[in-house]
Amino acid sequence: MAAARRLFSFHLALRPREPARPLATAATAVAVPHRRGKHDAVACKATGKPKPKAGSKGGEQLRRRPLEEHLKRRTRSAAAFDADLYGHHGHAHHVPVLLGEVLAAFRRPRPLRSFVDCTLGAAGHSLAMMEAHPEMELYVGMDVDPTALEIGCGHIEAFLASRESNGGELCAYTHIKNFKYIKQVLGSVDERLAVGSSGVDGILIDLGMSSMQVNRSNRGFSVLQDGPLDMRMDPKATLRAEDILNSWPELEVGRILRDYGEESNWQFLQKQIVKAREMGGLHSTGDLVKLIQRKCTISKGRQGWIKTATRVFQALRIAVNDELQVLEDSLHSSFDCLATGGCLAVISFHSLEDRIVKKTFLELIHGGEADGEEDDDDDLTLPDIDDEDEPWFSQRVQGSNGIVLTKRPMTPSQEEEKLNQRCRSAKLRVIRKA
Repeated sequence: MAAARRLFSFHLALRPREPARPLATAATAVAVPHRRGKHDAVACKATGKPKPKAGSKGGEQLRRRPLEEHLKRRTRSAAAFDADLYGHHGHAHHVPVLLGEVLAAFRRPRPLRSFVDCTLGAAGHSLAMMEAHPEMELYVGMDVDPTALEIGCGHIEAFLASRESNGGELCAYTHIKNFKYIKQVLGSVDERLAVGSSGVDGILIDLGMSSMQVNRSNRGFSVLQDGPLDMRMDPKATLRAEDILNSWPELEVGRILRDYGEESNWQFLQKQIVKAREMGGLHSTGDLVKLIQRKCTISKGRQGWIKTATRVFQALRIAVNDELQVLEDSLHSSFDCLATGGCLAVISFHSLEDRIVKKTFLELIHGGEADGEEDDDDDLTLPDIDDEDEPWFSQRVQGSNGIVLTKRPMTPSQEEEKLNQRCRSAKLRVIRKA
């Protein structure tokens, strides 16, 4: 009991000293039944809407939908959905995404004695990992957002208090740091952890924004709430979205919208944003949304402007936080910090992130370039491996330095999507160090 108390007090002593900042009408039945082909779109007459013309954007979307559904079925998790697990670890602040799949990724014969959560947030994934691995001796939680870290620390402290009463032994550390500093953080805990010869057994990076960040209007992340054009993950950072919109060169603003938001209408929006500077500029998320609503005539309706606004907000957030370069650098650093046989799991939420994770994983296992393999999944296929310890995936990609355990990413089950709509774009990829 004395040893357990020392562990708990040691954890509290190592908490960051910086104070946390506050943070329709029903469709008409068709009289004559129509036998549709496998990939036919639903007839527009059934809803009373005009049929999209050939080559139109609406017609293209209808043709693309069956293919998108087919691709999603290929990656959708087949694991049994555990509603009790999500109910136990989800709360008002955040619902952890792909929780069952993350637990399966680290379920293996080798004990998980050390684990790093690079994006602690509300600690949903971390607490589930601690409960699933009573053999865990070392835990490190990191988050660049002090408000999120404070909430996560509170949940971990409560768990450690209950574990102390049961005689468990677990050293836990938390740090206000971006995950790009993982080597520095692990080196401050134990110098041997920052090198591959010792290293840690598991690392998790969840790239999604938590609900507590999106729902706080003062952070500037939400399209539907008026607030300052901030979008900084780290409150100590100096660059804000307002600075980009009101002072960066016009060509750079366009590049951000095109490359980071993948917005097809980027040239028009670029000109409108720069033109708004003549009227005093854009100073709130409401100002930016109103500009998009007024100028977004290509995609009419609420869903049209919301999709455009979402892409614009994504582009600005990525630029403000330099997210893509940080991600690529952090994947290399995290892989270096793994022990032999250790696993790195990454949850991404949009195609830009997923491409980087996929490409970098291939480079890591092959010791250099991915040799163009990132462009064609079918070229990566190896003979299926039936592993009773890891039935949640069927194919791997083998390299000299490790194994990519997810030839295709895992996506949420239909049951999880119904529970948490924000998870629908999540993708999980896992790599194991040889």
